[in-house]
Amino acid sequence: MNVAATLEDQVREALELLRPAIQMDGGDIELQSVSGSTVTVRLLGTCGTCPISPVTLKHGVERILNERVPGITEVVAIEA
Repeated sequence: MNVAATLEDQVREALELLRPAIQMDGGDIELQSVSGSTVTVRLLGTCGTCPISPVTLKHGVERILNERVPGITEVVAIEA
């Protein structure tokens, strides 16, 4: 990732890497905000009602963001 990119830009870039896999299951993800070390997203489509979306959020999205964006420690979802 570009060192000069803002934290929000880095998060958006990482989410773009995840988006195709999420879309393959009929869902999507939208960045709502980055506040300190917390990213807030909105899960759309089938992800919004999927019973395993919390697993996807914590073990997929949060894990990838932790690895790719220094300083991000938590990802939370708001209702679609």
